[in-house]
Amino acid sequence: MPDQAPRVAVVTGGARGIGAATAKRLAADGLSVAVLDLKEGDCQDTVDAITGAGGQALAVGCDVSQAGQVSDAVAAVAERLGPPVVLVNNAGVTRDNMLFKMTDDDWDTVMGVHLKGAFLMSRACQKHMVGEKFGRIISLSSSSALGNRGQANYSAAKAGLIGLTKATARELAHWGILVNAVAPGLIETDMAASLPADAREALLTQVPLKRIGTAREVAEMVGFLAGDGAAYVTGQVFHVNGGLYM
Repeated sequence: MPDQAPRVAVVTGGARGIGAATAKRLAADGLSVAVLDLKEGDCQDTVDAITGAGGQALAVGCDVSQAGQVSDAVAAVAERLGPPVVLVNNAGVTRDNMLFKMTDDDWDTVMGVHLKGAFLMSRACQKHMVGEKFGRIISLSSSSALGNRGQANYSAAKAGLIGLTKATARELAHWGILVNAVAPGLIETDMAASLPADAREALLTQVPLKRIGTAREVAEMVGFLAGDGAAYVTGQVFHVNGGLYM
């Protein structure tokens, strides 16, 4: 698009891990990228990596579970970079516990960030996509959507993202907005690194490729779905898990 301004992408949870890798991947494809995380300062390393490579990026602090902050953040992105037409819902937290020990706050925090956050961000960005007659919404689900012991909240939220993806794909197709989900398996991130060694090994034995995936490998799938090559793909869930559950 030599005669047009670059498309604008928003990546939530972009300070590290899959979010940071995705932000860099989209920037490498020529998009301007707004990197969102709870604290603006935490986004700076990702932004610096993008701008250092010649791209354009903006750090924005935002709690995606709060409607007011989401509205303000998306408005700031539109004003400073342009209308956001690619949204990657990646922000996430864990509050793992067995059901009888799980608190209301454990449940509400995880559902708020993963599921409500994706809803709020999608709602705020879709009006810009409608105006531009172009849009991509990609949400990060997980293999955990099938259920993990001690993760009732996380598994429910990730399964909910699949339902949200399929429902909004039907609603937004009229405007040429494509909505898909990517479901990573065991990926080398801070979240995976926090697992006890025996738990990591137990999970790894279930992966036919016999290795842990990388954030970059997930970002490659997101990058494909954000691009023109996926123009006839919507309402789908793409598993990046080394063959887990195949």
